[in-house]
Amino acid sequence: MSKGRWPYVYILPMVAAILFAFGYPLVSVLRNSLYTGSIYELTYVGLGNFRTLFGDDVFRTALGNNLKLLLTVPLMTVAALLLAVLIHEGVRGGRFYRSAIFFPYILPAVGTGLAFSVFLQLNGGLNGGLRALGLNWLALDWLGSPDLAIWSVSGMVIWQQLGFGVVVFLAALLSLPPETTEAARLDGASWWQLQTRVSLPQIRSTIEFFVVTEAITVLSWVFTYVYVLTGGGPGNSSMVMEFYIWKEGFAQGAVGLANAAAVVVLALAAVLIAAYLVLRRRSLQDQQGVR
Repeated sequence: MSKGRWPYVYILPMVAAILFAFGYPLVSVLRNSLYTGSIYELTYVGLGNFRTLFGDDVFRTALGNNLKLLLTVPLMTVAALLLAVLIHEGVRGGRFYRSAIFFPYILPAVGTGLAFSVFLQLNGGLNGGLRALGLNWLALDWLGSPDLAIWSVSGMVIWQQLGFGVVVFLAALLSLPPETTEAARLDGASWWQLQTRVSLPQIRSTIEFFVVTEAITVLSWVFTYVYVLTGGGPGNSSMVMEFYIWKEGFAQGAVGLANAAAVVVLALAAVLIAAYLVLRRRSLQDQQGVR
């Protein structure tokens, strides 16, 4: 065997393990989405599960709620960028703020959900504080109202994920060469111009990465928050696709329908990843063009 092939031989076991761990479940999900019945007795129905899926009001509500959660991504991005820039500029107590902001990100999701479920109750801490300030009109039923439940979940997601963005953006800002900023400052650039025309363009790829990562998160990683905080209710007003998959697949035994919903989630995630790769390619082409 030639020397050029030996590296591939060494990585072959790991590649095989990855294909088994990820490839086999993926193929199984795609296959099972075309069948109906229990896991022990499946009947081929083709695309019937997908027709049933998009004709289901509960799934359409879940899909709509996931799209609503996508609105948290630009809010998180802007807030994380602002906080990262302030800490990078040397605000007093920056180390403490950095740790305090990142701390929620490492907390267990179940514990965070339980804490928020108590805090957002009708007579919980948030409404108690609002009433103490004389803002009774703002003391709402955050978890019991069909119109507010999904937005309460959104607030929890922002609070929990914000620290990740701050740390990522701060690391990117700290890696920038100081000469560029100093040159712009000597040329008379204002603070706003330094950030929008010098610093932020240089960390564009990091911003794109964070946006895509968080978009995938709110599409496919919010089951625990919904399960603990609202249980998908009241009614199905805070149902999301992950919770729908669990409910249909495990609670009701509709394996084919659950797998079809999982394929939809996978397709949406694939679109986001493809969009990121396109943006990344364009960014690299622009950098090469500048050089």
